Amino acid sequence: MIKVGVIGLGAIGQRLIKGFQEHPEMEIAAVCDAMEARSKETAAELGGIPAFTNHQEMLKETHLDLVYVAVPPKFHHAVASDVLTKGIHILCEKPLANSVEEAESLLIQAEDAGVVHAMNFPLNYSPGSKTFAKLIQDHYVGKLRRVQLKMHFPEWPRPWQLNAWVASKEQGGYVLEVGVHFIQQLQKIFGVVEVKDVQIQFPEDPQASENAILAILEISDGTPVLIDGMSQIAGKEEISFTAYGDEGTLSLLNWGQLEGGKLGEEIGPLEADESLTDSLVDNLVKAIKGEEATIIDFAAGYEAQVILEQLRKG
Repeated sequence: MIKVGVIGLGAIGQRLIKGFQEHPEMEIAAVCDAMEARSKETAAELGGIPAFTNHQEMLKETHLDLVYVAVPPKFHHAVASDVLTKGIHILCEKPLANSVEEAESLLIQAEDAGVVHAMNFPLNYSPGSKTFAKLIQDHYVGKLRRVQLKMHFPEWPRPWQLNAWVASKEQGGYVLEVGVHFIQQLQKIFGVVEVKDVQIQFPEDPQASENAILAILEISDGTPVLIDGMSQIAGKEEISFTAYGDEGTLSLLNWGQLEGGKLGEEIGPLEADESLTDSLVDNLVKAIKGEEATIIDFAAGYEAQVILEQLRKG
């Protein structure tokens, strides 16, 4: 049985707890959160397991095989470093850290520790995004002409994620929270990308995250990538990741829906291949057992962080 510890029990941390619970080879052995009431409540819901408010105490007092780090980004480096020092397998929330230097440090520590080091980038396991990647590889759009990422939010933070850090310039904003998922997909599907130009706008509050970004990146073959982000605008939330080619257009909309069309056709819905559905938790178990697994490791997390920080800094 793989014993799991969870550090950070906010909305993000809670999402994977169910997956750990449901896996027959995993057992949540301890939880930790800076808010004592939340830590104790989650521990009680999990059958009265040990609850901590200090992650170092949890690492010292509990035997763990895997630790899931789901604290806010500025704490990733300190917490993940402590996990890696103990030689424990690690799953870290995105982004890997809160700067390129911190991300590089964690990558080096993880490789030196010789443990499984994984990132929670769920698009790598969902049928919509996996079908998108497969259709690109199968030349659905033909020769690539442009890739575009659109992120439009009527409100940021969104009503369901109201907390101080998601709204902050220091460790929040939608370029970080949402954009990093698609930076990682861009790098995985299309290869190395380089930032060419960034125009980023901020509100009057000096502590607040961006409210608009327009950026041009370039894939190594010269194909341009356009990032168009805005918040505090009229309309509905829209997140679209689109590839334009000389034979067709393909989009991943709002995380999971596919639509596309060939030249001369209208754009319409496309069915995701449900047989491509995969599970991060299943792959973690395989990796820990030494089996072949789909893991987005800290190297990929570092590569995404390099682009992320260039975008955030403008």
